[in-house]
Amino acid sequence: QVQLVESGGGLVQAGGSLRLSCAASGRTSSRYGMGWFRQAPGKEREFVAAISWSGSSTYYGDSVKGRFTISRDNAKNTMYLQMNSLKPEDTAVYYCAAHGGTYPSTLRRAYDYWGQGTQVTVSS
Repeated sequence: QVQLVESGGGLVQAGGSLRLSCAASGRTSSRYGMGWFRQAPGKEREFVAAISWSGSSTYYGDSVKGRFTISRDNAKNTMYLQMNSLKPEDTAVYYCAAHGGTYPSTLRRAYDYWGQGTQVTVSS
């Protein structure tokens, strides 16, 4: 129903900032809750942030609270992840996801649609 494409990843030095975007296409008229997950080599996919359809409710993983901000612009069918004060441990492939409820979810298995991911590498 929905196709998701991440962009904005790249190489950044520790302490720097990066903004990821997730563009949705297909049945974008549906009111999807969305989120960001990340996966580092050899590790499980980790919850990063989630946002309700309206954008009024957000969740953050403990490791990114105070540094990352999730937002969305439904008119543009786009979700964003602003990442500040980046650390080497933030290095991972970042995935955007969407599910059929309007609420945000921290659970990987709750999401129905996934992008292919974008690599974020933070150098020390």
